[in-house]
Amino acid sequence: MEPDIACNSPPCMLTERGAAPDPPGFAVGWEEVRLWRKVKRAVLIERRLAMTPAEREASSDAITAALERALAEQPGALVGVYWPFKGEYDPRPLMRTLHAKGVRLALPVVEEKAMPLIFRPWWPGAPMRAGIWNIPVPAGGGPVSPDVLLVPAIGFDGANYRLGYGGGYYDRTLASPAPRPRTIGVGFERSRIATIHPQPHDIPLDRIVTERE
Repeated sequence: MEPDIACNSPPCMLTERGAAPDPPGFAVGWEEVRLWRKVKRAVLIERRLAMTPAEREASSDAITAALERALAEQPGALVGVYWPFKGEYDPRPLMRTLHAKGVRLALPVVEEKAMPLIFRPWWPGAPMRAGIWNIPVPAGGGPVSPDVLLVPAIGFDGANYRLGYGGGYYDRTLASPAPRPRTIGVGFERSRIATIHPQPHDIPLDRIVTERE
């Protein structure tokens, strides 16, 4: 894994960006964390996109094998998956394999901004349309509730907190009153960081799967 950027705290990052040093006893607030996450997000996406084809193939094969083992622990589950974006691990080959084995699958859909995700059934050849950020989503089908949810991570830490794209959709979904699915974060080892500086609205995942674990 590539080393993390040297400045790993919000006050430090703000000072590097030209803000005045923090006074003694300074308490890091949400605005400082939000700014730090924006900078960190860009660094981690660039790091992910820099993977060579050979690195990506080897890492993806290992993640696929790990996910197959993890999903086998809950046979018969409806699995929420995702469409890859900005160099994320691509689960589509796994999705086709799972479908061929009779596993039911669903993809997330943003129906309203600042609201929880809904999930619609997906299968190879399902009609699709462009969703938020032009990510393909199922064009139809009634909402379903996954039993297991694969969650892509730009970054993640040892407490299973995930750094996402900043929209808060997964956190809202997991905080909703509906029964919470078992959550499996998915990312490359190079996306591991010391901490995301979790806030009250952040919800840790049940486990993280990478090419190493």
